[in-house]
Amino acid sequence: MNISFFGKWRKQHAADRSPGLASAFDEDPAGVAELLSECELLRSQAATAGLELDDSPASLTALDQLLPRWRDDPELLPWLGNDAGLYLGSVIVRTVPGATWHVWPGGGPAVRLASGREIQVVEAGLDWAVQGAPELSQVYAEASEA
Repeated sequence: MNISFFGKWRKQHAADRSPGLASAFDEDPAGVAELLSECELLRSQAATAGLELDDSPASLTALDQLLPRWRDDPELLPWLGNDAGLYLGSVIVRTVPGATWHVWPGGGPAVRLASGREIQVVEAGLDWAVQGAPELSQVYAEASEA
């Protein structure tokens, strides 16, 4: 994967402790979007359960149906929840017209809908991983109706 901003960002970030992701997003939004969509932990957990994530809304429904075995590992929960939120955001950005990633300086990524509404997808992913609610498919449905 060739993400042009990454080498420059890492050097700058180490030198002056700049805001990082937000400045990288300003410089290369497509590269950051690609990075956010990787979700390796979630993809590997899904593959172990026999589910291949294809970045479609149907895959969110399939994720909602998985047995939440990850809840037995408290160290895994925040990482998996983060990946679930980023995956949810990636599906929304790819399939909901007008949806885009937005990264706040000093904060995390969110999805901004054409209506201007922002969805805190990482928070939704964490809630899904820990509590099972809201379902990822439900968050997607609400975003696609907005």
